[in-house]
Amino acid sequence: MYKAPVEEIAFTLKHVAGMERAMEEGVLGDLSTDLVDAILSEAGRFAGEEVEPLAENGDKQGARLADGKVVLPDGWEKLYRDWIAGGWNGLTAPEEFGGQGLPHMLNIATLEMWNSASMAFGLAPTLTMGAVEALRAHGSGDLKKTYLAKLVSGEWTGTMNLTEPHAGSDVGALRSRAERRDDGTYRIFGQKIFITWGDHEAAENIIHLVLARLPDAPAGTRGISLFLVPKFLVNEDGSLGARNDLFVHSLEHKLGIHGSPTCTMIYGDGKYGAEKGAVGWLVGEENKGLACMFTMMNNARLAVGIQGVAIAEAATQKAIAYARERTQGRAPGTAVSGMSPIIEHPDVARMLLTMKALTQGARAICYACAQAIDMSHRDPERAKYWQERAALLTPIAKSFSTDAGVDAASLGIQVHGGMGFIEETGAARLLRDARIAPIYEGTNGIQAIDLVTRKLTIGNGNHVRGVIAELREIADSVAKSNLEGFGETTPRLQAAIADLEKTSEWLLSKQAEGAVAEALAGATPYQRLFGLVLTGSYLAKGGLADAGEGAKRIALCRFAAENLLAETAALSDRVIAGASSLEAARAALA
Repeated sequence: MYKAPVEEIAFTLKHVAGMERAMEEGVLGDLSTDLVDAILSEAGRFAGEEVEPLAENGDKQGARLADGKVVLPDGWEKLYRDWIAGGWNGLTAPEEFGGQGLPHMLNIATLEMWNSASMAFGLAPTLTMGAVEALRAHGSGDLKKTYLAKLVSGEWTGTMNLTEPHAGSDVGALRSRAERRDDGTYRIFGQKIFITWGDHEAAENIIHLVLARLPDAPAGTRGISLFLVPKFLVNEDGSLGARNDLFVHSLEHKLGIHGSPTCTMIYGDGKYGAEKGAVGWLVGEENKGLACMFTMMNNARLAVGIQGVAIAEAATQKAIAYARERTQGRAPGTAVSGMSPIIEHPDVARMLLTMKALTQGARAICYACAQAIDMSHRDPERAKYWQERAALLTPIAKSFSTDAGVDAASLGIQVHGGMGFIEETGAARLLRDARIAPIYEGTNGIQAIDLVTRKLTIGNGNHVRGVIAELREIADSVAKSNLEGFGETTPRLQAAIADLEKTSEWLLSKQAEGAVAEALAGATPYQRLFGLVLTGSYLAKGGLADAGEGAKRIALCRFAAENLLAETAALSDRVIAGASSLEAARAALA
């Protein structure tokens, strides 16, 4: 059974991500340590006692389409309503619309818990929170007045409609169309696929944010507009009116996240209403919809990253519990007769520690990204710095963390042995759920392209150089601490940081020369290289901070430095030396 690691989450927020310092400086308003601990404790209780017990049933039953309606697994509608009754949906939303105005760091921490307990359930609020951000940033006053309070409370849920069957990740190729009406509304026509929580009965209304193209729009991404399209039209007094002209055509039969309804949506088919066309309202400006949607997408990318952390945490807990109970063989040096718990075997311990290091490293990366987002809004004097930091960390948080989720879930099955391949243990479900996260909200390959071509080059590379300097300070602090428990952490971390610096400069130089293809050939290994260096550095920072668990934290940091960081040299070589071999080997794909 999953138990939220409340103390570990609180420690990472306060001492690694920077929340404690921000509270001391007054940047986070009246937020106190006691309030943070209370929120995290209650979230952990709800996740473990209310959400997790329904996860297995959600996986087995799945969402289903019956008589044109999406039916959630047994108990999920009540679970969702209990969840919004707790105020969790509006944790960071603006107070003027009923939210609590708390830091994004706290929301990301609670999202980790919901997703560890059930990733399929945690997806519903993830999309709604993104819709709130997009509408808050780009919606008109009337749209905010009509929709925000209900979205903030969670009484209405939100979706993001980008993907179409022929377009995939190429949003510029979408064909959904919008037609203007004299009353200021638009009529939306088209098909969207892979729409998470696109329909259900847990909420009174569902607010779809839909990308579509106007008849006179420019080609490609420059001609995309964003529209708000509700399932039910809203009357002037705020009550629900007629059904809008949209419906669910089918549900996807997926590898995992079975409880989450992934819908194919049809807009404007004439099924509902006197006139064909789903009624929509423009969000932002015509032909500038992709920029508006990116507000939601960036929010979602970090949220997906935390899904990777969540699965890694759940898989690690399950594997450790199993390894303590399962006996097999005799571990080296065992004096007691009989079989040993498998956790005492070196190879099993190695797998478990790898899972734990990846989990805690990915968590720190995601929380640091959330902190940068918070500070960009709350620290006006350094807003540009924090915006750049959030921009840089977002693709790493999304990609490294979701890869870590898959790796940890796979290792968890290995620890379970044959029992891990059996559905009853629950280890297989975690791997099935985890596998979507490196794909949606921009595949991890797309995140790598973004990192190398847009984020690495911020300020001509100077922001990355600043990050590298900060990481060197952490390595120097480890050396100055003279704590024996760190072992070879300092030289291993210094070498990894040097790999990151060398590789970053090579990628910058290649792009300056116009050799973008060479740079992109190594984008994915560079992304992992960056994530591993951050993992080693943040684990070291946690070990130095010491909150009563210093010896354990330092030991885990040493394990990561001496067992995982050696990979950075090979990754650097792949980036720098691998481009020419990639091009030469293309013939093998013919």
